[in-house]
Amino acid sequence: MIRHMLWLIFPALLFASPALSSVEQTKGEFKDKFRQLDEVLPTANIYRTAGGEPGHEYWQQEVDYDIDVRLIEDRRRIEASQRIRYTNHSPDTLRFLWLQLDQNRFRDDSLAERSAAFADTSRRGPKVEDGKDGKPPRISLDELRRRQFMADHELGYQLPSVRDDAGELVHTVVGTNLRVDLRNPLKPGETTEFEIDFAFNIVDENAVSARSGYEHFPDDEREGGNDIFLLAQWFPRLHAYTDYEGWTNKEFLGRGEFTLEFGDYTVSITVPDDHIVSSTGELQNPDDVLTSTQRQRLESARTADAPVFIVTAEEALANEREGSSGSKTWTFQADNVRDFAWASSRKFIWDAQGYPQGGEVQPEVMAMSFYPKEGEPLWSKFSTAAVIHTMKVYSRFSFDYPYPVAQSVNGPVGGMEYPMITFNGPRTDLQDDGDRTYTLAEKRYLLGVVIHEVGHIYFPMVVNSDERQWTWMDEGLNSFLDAMAGWEWDPEIPWNNQPRDITDYMKSENQVPIMTQSDSVLQLGPNAYGKPAAALMILRETILGRELFDFAFREYSRRWMFKRPAPADFFRTMEEASGVDLDWFWRGWFYTTDHVDISIDRIWKLRLDTKDPDIDFARRRQEEADKPASVIVERNRADGPTWVEQNPGIRDFYDKNDRFTVTNKERNEYRKFLADLEDWEREALERAVKEDRNYYVLEFNNLGGLVMPILLELTYTDGATERLDIPAEIWRRNAKSVKKLIVTDRELAQVTIDPNWETADTDVENNHFPRRFIPSRIEAFKAPDGEGMDRRDIMQDIKTELKSEDETEEKGKGEGKE
Repeated sequence: MIRHMLWLIFPALLFASPALSSVEQTKGEFKDKFRQLDEVLPTANIYRTAGGEPGHEYWQQEVDYDIDVRLIEDRRRIEASQRIRYTNHSPDTLRFLWLQLDQNRFRDDSLAERSAAFADTSRRGPKVEDGKDGKPPRISLDELRRRQFMADHELGYQLPSVRDDAGELVHTVVGTNLRVDLRNPLKPGETTEFEIDFAFNIVDENAVSARSGYEHFPDDEREGGNDIFLLAQWFPRLHAYTDYEGWTNKEFLGRGEFTLEFGDYTVSITVPDDHIVSSTGELQNPDDVLTSTQRQRLESARTADAPVFIVTAEEALANEREGSSGSKTWTFQADNVRDFAWASSRKFIWDAQGYPQGGEVQPEVMAMSFYPKEGEPLWSKFSTAAVIHTMKVYSRFSFDYPYPVAQSVNGPVGGMEYPMITFNGPRTDLQDDGDRTYTLAEKRYLLGVVIHEVGHIYFPMVVNSDERQWTWMDEGLNSFLDAMAGWEWDPEIPWNNQPRDITDYMKSENQVPIMTQSDSVLQLGPNAYGKPAAALMILRETILGRELFDFAFREYSRRWMFKRPAPADFFRTMEEASGVDLDWFWRGWFYTTDHVDISIDRIWKLRLDTKDPDIDFARRRQEEADKPASVIVERNRADGPTWVEQNPGIRDFYDKNDRFTVTNKERNEYRKFLADLEDWEREALERAVKEDRNYYVLEFNNLGGLVMPILLELTYTDGATERLDIPAEIWRRNAKSVKKLIVTDRELAQVTIDPNWETADTDVENNHFPRRFIPSRIEAFKAPDGEGMDRRDIMQDIKTELKSEDETEEKGKGEGKE
């Protein structure tokens, strides 16, 4: 044990904040931010291991579908029949099955409609204002339109028959769920088959905001106009039956998406014979539905270096004008998928390009896009290229794209994903000169939404997480990856998807933890998309580093490909594969609403106390001399000589020897001190005296509550800078306030926390010491005159002529979109 403690002295603070002091952690409020997460996570078992892998007895159900569906265009209606084959791989005997009836969500007696609070928002944002700040509540025209459409149309499923080979089956509709009672209990390993006839009226997506539906184009030259039909959540689908929950039959309220089983699909789609169909799966009968020219173009597209038009813009325009009274049946086969969606319209331009992915899983993928003329020239330039770019980037982070086709379809849905097919929304603007143009924002939207939705074919269409329960597991992971792909496409595009872009949300009051069930989430976008994506970016770039993160993320993707992971599986895999304890990270980012706000509030500069009086006393004398002179003494000197100066005979010994004068007594004590030192102690002291380094103690306060690494940029008086990263574990004993010793040869001039804005710190101004001037600007403005009814100049306004309806409509078209 060291017998002599050599203390560093600090005569004064180098820097200090006058407004902030150390944030103390008291006994009653102690929180262990590094407590192990296994206390919260489900206990590992034979189905899911403690390391995050599928267990040796992992299982999941299998559901196969054979569906015949007819689109009745003039009635905007679907009529269909399906045969379902359900295989029970669970260890349980099942006496009933639960199916999803998502179209029932649009019934006026649905739980979603009956439980909707006035201020609830749609998928496209708020349609009402709830009267905050003393203002009266208001309802938008969008909301009126939605309610009127739902009142004017019979919505939801009609189910004329649910039967097996022996006859009708007892079944019960419970909101958006259907329970089918089996004729005989379904034991482990057994399969049952049954059939359902169903029909429903398709919703107007622009009116209802439904993730699917039709869009009407009244201005097309064809009499009555044309429609684009996007069909998703369109057939009764089996709920998932899982090891962690049993039946996942939570009611569909419109936000929480879907929990589904893998299976094989054969789907025959009958549509007007001038329609083009895009669908999950591979087309099985091209000779029946495509012209020879279209088949030749499709074949040439497989090896093309750029997208090839299968249906040109001119051909699509001709389809729009002519119309048809006949029909064609398109048959698609899709294997090992968890859902099925399709799109149909005579308006579609169709382009395609083969992507030579290589590998054994799917060496060639056909990338395709379907869009109306209203999407040009944006779509033909970027959509299919973005599909291919997405597969290249995502496969590098996870696994090879496993399906034969990947498609992007333009329609009324802003962005939705299904196996092999995605719905994406951006359009262009028709100008007075006949050209169609687009803004940078619309270009960014198209690229971003195509990347995001095609990325969803990886997560959750292959890595099959429970969307209804944990939205972040697909949206957050996918938002992280689409950011990677966006930056690799063009970093000059303002993507606005870095950790620095989530800080306003992070410090907001109106939020809940990421782990909140989807239907109860506040601010869904930042909660389920932005915040988890930012967390993963920080994990990759700042905490683990790219090599460890990428290995762990690929391992998670590989382990759970075509399986159903839960959050614990992700957390445990990332820790096990990286070799880093991340419980503090998951706990803070995913289970709390703490935010990052680390402040640097004091810096002490320490110098070595050598114990040598000839060195230390001289230094202390100089430190005293360096203090500012007393104002009183200086002014007295200016007024005249002091008493001692007027009477020099009164001077004595202490006028020549101040309090820092060294005597032999101190020198003898110093020699004795040296003589009592062990050899190693003397060596350490002599080296420290010789090096004469600078010792700084930095004090940090955690104002946001979220423990994070402290990233420092040290700037020295000679202009040099140095990066110093302090691990998050520095907070493990006190999560509110810590001090850190820094030893350096240079003189420290400035310290900055997180200089590159990597950690989503919500207040960058308290990251600087000494504090910097807060950058801002002066903005001149004129105070408004007021907006009250009595402020209108009615004497003048009453002279205004009333315009005709034609003049008003013409003016509105000229002003363009808002």
